[in-house]
Amino acid sequence: MSSYPPLNSLRAFEASIRLNSFSRAAEELNVTPGAVGQQIRKLEDWLGVELFVRSVRQVKPTADGLDYAARISPALLQIIDASQHLRGQREHTVRVVMPPSFAAKWFSKRMARFLIDYPSTSLHVGSSVQFTDFDRDPVDIAVRYFDGNDDKLESVLIYRGQAAAFCSPAYRDRMGFEHPADLARATLLNDILHDWWEEWLGQFARMNPSEIAAIKRIEIDQTSMAIEAAIHGQGVVMANPLLAEEDVMEGKLVHLFPEQVLVVPSGYYLVHPKNRELRGQVKLFRDWLLGEARELTL
Repeated sequence: MSSYPPLNSLRAFEASIRLNSFSRAAEELNVTPGAVGQQIRKLEDWLGVELFVRSVRQVKPTADGLDYAARISPALLQIIDASQHLRGQREHTVRVVMPPSFAAKWFSKRMARFLIDYPSTSLHVGSSVQFTDFDRDPVDIAVRYFDGNDDKLESVLIYRGQAAAFCSPAYRDRMGFEHPADLARATLLNDILHDWWEEWLGQFARMNPSEIAAIKRIEIDQTSMAIEAAIHGQGVVMANPLLAEEDVMEGKLVHLFPEQVLVVPSGYYLVHPKNRELRGQVKLFRDWLLGEARELTL
């Protein structure tokens, strides 16, 4: 036998003692009086004593029942207090997950503004390339890089997907790039999560698949690493301009051929489940993030 009494039975017992009625306890617990009676009987069987004296129209607690109620009530109140405290903490917490590159290159330099505007809120930021499972993961809202189509999600576009070529100024000068077709001499840094080289070279350099396949290439499975490799002169990276803008402003990267920007099907979307009402703090975060994103060109 478990050392724990049946917990549902404890709820039924506490309500029945407090309200002095199985019927009123059933109404509070949203079950039938018969279900309350069954839970009380289950607890009595577990304890080996009668907790109530039953008559045709009423039930009265026995001396053992009153004594048991007096001894467990403080513990039940502690459980309620601890639960409400923890729930209250969660009410002021926003848990958001986003792609690592988006978090590092765009969100990280803005997130403190949210806490300045809403100092009573605790912000928990996670990063992952995997799609959040809102039914399983403790996440309130997420930024997702995809096509925006999911019947279970509310999706608001933050930034439309684009792909453009970037490299370090020194690499550009050394290689003498003047036209897109000159990238045949480059080393392509291919972010396999955003693999758009074939489309970009085909559209802007008029290369065929065999010509593209002949270009030296390094495959990289992290966007931030691919951008860093380009900063260090390892080749030309195909990246979303949003993720490269800070490095361009700081002179670490140059945007090769700025007129040649490929529009891609995916983009950054703010998403949350359609069937779940957002808590107040999460709504504040959603509205704040969309406000921050207004500066972006969709």
